[in-house]
Amino acid sequence: MKKLLAAVLTAALTVGMLAGCGGSDNSDSKSGSDTSTAKTAKVIDVDLTNEEYAFGIDKTQPELLEQVNAFIAKIQEDGTLDEIFDKYFGGGEPTPVKSAALDESKDQLVVATNAAFEPFEYMQGENYVGIDMEIASMLAEELGQELVIQNMDFDAVCLSVGQQKCDIAMAGLTVSEERKEYVTFSDTYYQASQRLIVPSDDTTFDDMTDADSIAAALAELDSSVKIGVQQGTTGQSYVEGSEDLGFPGLQATCQPYKSGSLAVQDMLNGNIDYVIIDAAPAAAITEAINEMQ
Repeated sequence: MKKLLAAVLTAALTVGMLAGCGGSDNSDSKSGSDTSTAKTAKVIDVDLTNEEYAFGIDKTQPELLEQVNAFIAKIQEDGTLDEIFDKYFGGGEPTPVKSAALDESKDQLVVATNAAFEPFEYMQGENYVGIDMEIASMLAEELGQELVIQNMDFDAVCLSVGQQKCDIAMAGLTVSEERKEYVTFSDTYYQASQRLIVPSDDTTFDDMTDADSIAAALAELDSSVKIGVQQGTTGQSYVEGSEDLGFPGLQATCQPYKSGSLAVQDMLNGNIDYVIIDAAPAAAITEAINEMQ
């Protein structure tokens, strides 16, 4: 009887194992036939705003302000600034910029930035690259100073200069009255704008060709819609509203992130609906993320 029971149990286990193997094969077959593709993002090619970038100078250093303005004029006139722009907007090779260690005993130019704002400032390994970083390197050389770069959250950049922890803020800064509380702005060096990033399969804004149309569509969104922004940037002001910049604000929920890349990735993960950020970073971020999908 024991032998019979053992035989029955063995047979049952064998059938179960075979059934399990069959189930596994079916599962693999379904997985292999899955035709879903990774989500990608696209930038709506319409400028929502018109802004100007400048550098934020320590208010207690008027001589540095004069030197920076003279340097901006120089690189604009001799074509150096255009060469830098062409490098980053035309597919050129970035020039790595190294930061020295902070040493108060040395004559140093201490730059506050947020190196998560490609193509103006970002990291390649341990090196800084980007439009602002190359200008910073040239500026330090022009002044005969050693360059120190302090990387921090974007909303701390102007504050650090206002507290005299850094000499100058170079971080794709839009000129605004609010930021003037902390820094004195240099002459402007770049015309900027905000743009909308959406999932590639979202056709809501495809036929809209002007800022007013997109602004009207965004204004109709309610608080159930989440729009991602980089914390402390003009994109956040656009969504939340800013009397200073003339933005009425939206009813949609503003979701701040430490970087635009994190916002776009979260959008593709389905956690937010859209992202608003400066035009040049919008293009760089979507290209980089789409290549990884």
